[in-house]
Amino acid sequence: MVIPWSFSSKADIAGMKERRDYSGLIRALSHRDLEVQWKASGALAELGPGGMEHLLAALHNRNRDTRLGVIEALGQIRDLRAVDPLLSLLADQNNEIRWEAALALGEIGDLRAVDPLRHALQDMDRYVRYGAAVALEKLAWVPETKEEYAFSLAGRQDWKSLAMLGASAVPALTLASRDPERTVRIQAIRTLGQIGDREALPAIYDALGDPDDQVRWEAVIAAPKCGIAPKSIPRGLSRRPRIRKSPLTAGFLNFVLPGIGYLWLGKWWGILIFQIDIYTTLWIYQMRGDIAALDVLLPFYVILAIHAWYIARRMPEF
Repeated sequence: MVIPWSFSSKADIAGMKERRDYSGLIRALSHRDLEVQWKASGALAELGPGGMEHLLAALHNRNRDTRLGVIEALGQIRDLRAVDPLLSLLADQNNEIRWEAALALGEIGDLRAVDPLRHALQDMDRYVRYGAAVALEKLAWVPETKEEYAFSLAGRQDWKSLAMLGASAVPALTLASRDPERTVRIQAIRTLGQIGDREALPAIYDALGDPDDQVRWEAVIAAPKCGIAPKSIPRGLSRRPRIRKSPLTAGFLNFVLPGIGYLWLGKWWGILIFQIDIYTTLWIYQMRGDIAALDVLLPFYVILAIHAWYIARRMPEF
């Protein structure tokens, strides 16, 4: 049986390049082998502007890998016809597409990309912000204000420079404090604490209710430096999401599967109780019958269920 190259482990990238097989190279961008994807994108770039129509049409492909490879090739070809299509991709739903588009615009070097890339510095995704900062540097962009400069620094996650910039960095750090990645939020809140400006209060209050414990702790440390009275911090912290094992679930598990309720609560010895229950049940069944075993053990099951419920009730919230 002949296996199509697109599903095989190898693809004849060199042959397709020699034949100027743009369609084949574009299909190779979605190959399961990442190395094949890179080689296909490189081959398309080396073929130059002659394949622009094929590449621009492929930007509408639904496959993410295909689009990423095409954008990468367009950035290397540096044909100005790609600028407008790439600018439209800065609003794409996929963060990797936005990131790659920003980098490609920086490589092409057309100044029409400056304003859209400035807006991309405020994207909610850290990779896109980084790509925009790198691209603007290639375009020799000079920030007009300290606030714009701060967004560029935040895109690069240059926390030390942001702390030295002072109050002008607060808007950029506030944006970073809402990033989906916890490490970015931690660094942003920590840097706001180092700056110690009251304009950071909204970001600090929001961080006190963050789902991540380390982010909340950084907010607790930063709060007094930004003018929040220590007595007000617990109120802000009380807004955090409450996470605790359900007492009812623990009790139910211990009733139907004695010991498993303890195990669910993180008590390793729950498995020992589970094994003891199995052996005890089998012994009583052999000695007296199954109904008798249930009559004997049922009160213990009730006690174990109540005990698991009690332990869960006393466990701290996270």
